[in-house]
Amino acid sequence: MQKQNSAWRWSQPGEPTGLIQTVTRISQPDAHQVLVANRVAGLNPVDWKFIEQPSNLWESGHIPGVDGMGVIVAVGSRVNHLRVGSRVCYHTSLREHGSFSHHTLVSAKAVIPVPDSISDLAAAALPCPGLTAWQAMKKLPELKGKRVLVSGAGGSVGSILTQLLIAQGAQVYVTASRVNHDRLKLWGVIHAFDYKDHHWHQQLRQQLGGQSLYAALDMVSGEHTATLAPLLGYYGHLVCVQDRVSRTPLAAFSTCISVHEIALGAMHQYGDDLQWAELVRAGQFLLAEIGRGAIVLPEFDVTGFGQLPESLAKLKRNNKAVKYLVHTED
Repeated sequence: MQKQNSAWRWSQPGEPTGLIQTVTRISQPDAHQVLVANRVAGLNPVDWKFIEQPSNLWESGHIPGVDGMGVIVAVGSRVNHLRVGSRVCYHTSLREHGSFSHHTLVSAKAVIPVPDSISDLAAAALPCPGLTAWQAMKKLPELKGKRVLVSGAGGSVGSILTQLLIAQGAQVYVTASRVNHDRLKLWGVIHAFDYKDHHWHQQLRQQLGGQSLYAALDMVSGEHTATLAPLLGYYGHLVCVQDRVSRTPLAAFSTCISVHEIALGAMHQYGDDLQWAELVRAGQFLLAEIGRGAIVLPEFDVTGFGQLPESLAKLKRNNKAVKYLVHTED
């Protein structure tokens, strides 16, 4: 195995194009880690957001990137369930060096085996958006026949979440840019609203015909999530995927809604081994669903390792239903 590791490193808050490519020695895994020789890195909004403002979690020289896939080339002394040579994908902690590198050390409990039927690109595209969507869906105790809104369904998380909800038998309404409406309707969405239309709330109420929503799942912001609360009925559910709702948005003892927050990254600090095992099984299920065509991923935009900062900057600029991926092998 080569001893040199090429990586894109962060030095100070700024734009993705400020990342610096360096070469250092490859570190070996500790007892509970595996070393992955990356093939593809998946780019996510959280990557450029933390490059812009890392919340004092990073020191100069940090390697960003939460999503990747590759082949295990070394395992720690306490790792018994994974083998060298296995294809895997992963979501790693923002506090640790990430996937913008030829090699990444990953906690063994966070590694998801990749079946032969799944391409390297599809495997790298899944972890952050797929596992986030899964966590959001699991906040809802029952779904069959329930009226549900996905706000921001055109992006990676929203589109996977929409497909999962429909598969569970929910009656799904969505907001998304018009370019995504036909695709979403093909999956079985009841009605798609243009989020740029200031009257979409009223249009949704008309579609509901005097009924209310069981749940609203929002991909936009905590502030935007709070505006969806009046659409919910008694004992409804409000799920915030981006940010959080800091204050209860409705009067106490009225509709008695439940407010949920999603933070996949917090799993690395607060999730126990059982929860990690459940999440890895969810990842395996999602990969299997992709393999049989039951979950459709967004269109891929794929570039080489040398273009990684530019691809991340493109992701930051564009609000399109595209998944940005980078080949991490030379």
